[in-house]
Amino acid sequence: MTRARRLAVVPALLIALSLAALPFGVGVTAQGKALGASRVQLPNGLTVLVRENPTAPVVAFSLMTRMGTRSENAGNAGISNFLQLMLVRGTTSKNGIEIIEAAERMGGSLDAYADVDHAEIAATALSRHWSDMLALVADVVLNPTIPEATAGAVKDFLLKQIRNRGDKPYDAGVDFIGRRLYGSHPYGWNPLGRREAVDKVTRDDLVAHYRRFYVPAGMVLAVSGRVKTDEVLARVRELFGGMPEGYGPAPALPSPPPLENSRDVIEVPGAQAQILMAVFGPQMVHPDFAAVKVLANVLGGGMSGRFFSELRDKQGLAYTTAAQYPARIERAPFVAQIGTAPESAEKSEAALRAELARVQREQVGPEELAVAKAYLLGNLAMDRRTNARQAWYLASYEIAGVGFEFLDLYEAKVREVTAADIQRVAQRYLPALRTVVVRPPAR
Repeated sequence: MTRARRLAVVPALLIALSLAALPFGVGVTAQGKALGASRVQLPNGLTVLVRENPTAPVVAFSLMTRMGTRSENAGNAGISNFLQLMLVRGTTSKNGIEIIEAAERMGGSLDAYADVDHAEIAATALSRHWSDMLALVADVVLNPTIPEATAGAVKDFLLKQIRNRGDKPYDAGVDFIGRRLYGSHPYGWNPLGRREAVDKVTRDDLVAHYRRFYVPAGMVLAVSGRVKTDEVLARVRELFGGMPEGYGPAPALPSPPPLENSRDVIEVPGAQAQILMAVFGPQMVHPDFAAVKVLANVLGGGMSGRFFSELRDKQGLAYTTAAQYPARIERAPFVAQIGTAPESAEKSEAALRAELARVQREQVGPEELAVAKAYLLGNLAMDRRTNARQAWYLASYEIAGVGFEFLDLYEAKVREVTAADIQRVAQRYLPALRTVVVRPPAR
């Protein structure tokens, strides 16, 4: 896997509804400070986003599908990522090596993976090869063979990755706390999946999963680079216009268990102890989303965050610290973390808990708030420097149902967050904590 990864719900939904009311095939151009692109929906339901960027002679493609861990269950957990790896390992005209070589001849690459809320086929090329690269992406999407002879090797690779996660203290802690927080909800496992589920996946299962989710109405193609919109749209219609209409099923998701205080200790060999505390944060469309994002940066925003300055610099407890809160369609995990020496685990746990209590009890100062906002918005801007990331943002927001206009709304909401907002969301989301302590076995 090579790629990382809704505030005012009414404005976002109004945008989406106004676009949905347009006739199929009609294009809409929207320009914002953060992202700007032309949006077109083909008659079969495929959504296409094109962003012209003449800065450099390169182009990037992000084809996303509404398929990921969110579309799985405990019995097939990991099948989406398994399928993605198989799509790039053979089509009716090329084997996996030939696909890689074709991409490299165009000065680029082609990769595929599944994440929590989506699956992506990502490609880059020199802009003079944009048409050929788009054809290669289409070949992978439309003509996969999912070769059974390769599936066994890919399964062995995935099982090894899953096993390796269990041997790493931090990863083991993340996976354990995910299960405790979400229960049978699919957000409870890593996109790699569950070992026992991946081990049982057959080629027939992969083919059925492909047919279920690779349908035009559940797909978004985003293009960013030195291209002409009209030319790209004409080529997309030529390559993808023949796909029959289809609508991916909305997953029926179980509810996570009620959030309550809990504490678990697990043993994993290693030089450090890892302490993680997790709660449910709001989903992307929730009005609290921006404030909780800023809260995460007040606590864990690099070297200026409280965890780093208080727990590492002042108290000398931490090797690593973080506060993570990803954007999700459903309720997202908010995870506070500290990595420390095993003999400091008890003191570090108490100190981490104290910081989470302090931000509920006391309002942050104006300078601290300003720094947290600047760090958040600066990292967001830095992450959009390449066409590959621009295409990713365009596609991921569209797949999430908020549209790329969401980014401008989000940035505006971040700037509006007040110290009172930070204290309010901290008091709302942080009181009950699920805690896991990962420590090496006693000698």
